[in-house]
Amino acid sequence: MTVVNVYLTFNGNCEEAFNFYKSVFGGEFPYIGRYKDMPSEGGKEISTADGEKIMHVSLPISKETMLMGSDTGGEWAKNFSQGNNFSISVGTDSKEEADRIFNGLAAGGRVTMPLNNTFWGDYFGMLTDKFGINWMMSYQESKK
Repeated sequence: MTVVNVYLTFNGNCEEAFNFYKSVFGGEFPYIGRYKDMPSEGGKEISTADGEKIMHVSLPISKETMLMGSDTGGEWAKNFSQGNNFSISVGTDSKEEADRIFNGLAAGGRVTMPLNNTFWGDYFGMLTDKFGINWMMSYQESKK
């Protein structure tokens, strides 16, 4: 089964926003990660302030849907635009289906992060389609 959810991006106030959404929808955060929790890449240091920003948070809304989000930062911050700060997140049951959908959506668009295995365990990638819509694709093998 393929699942589609909304992924929201914030400019430093993701935690505040998600605590608000939690007060409205109820529930608990199954995961909340900060940029300081990421493994370092290429010796790049992250500032203390950026380290405290949200790398990923999720809030289940129903059995089928989840609201997800993060703070923007670094090279991606320059592209932040309030009101257009969302992506459509697609989760699939297989790596092959993730590849198929990702490659289909990428046709005529721009891949911003190629599909690859990540430190958090997902096969994950991001793209902007030819209509300017941002997409995130993931397959989590451990859920099989």
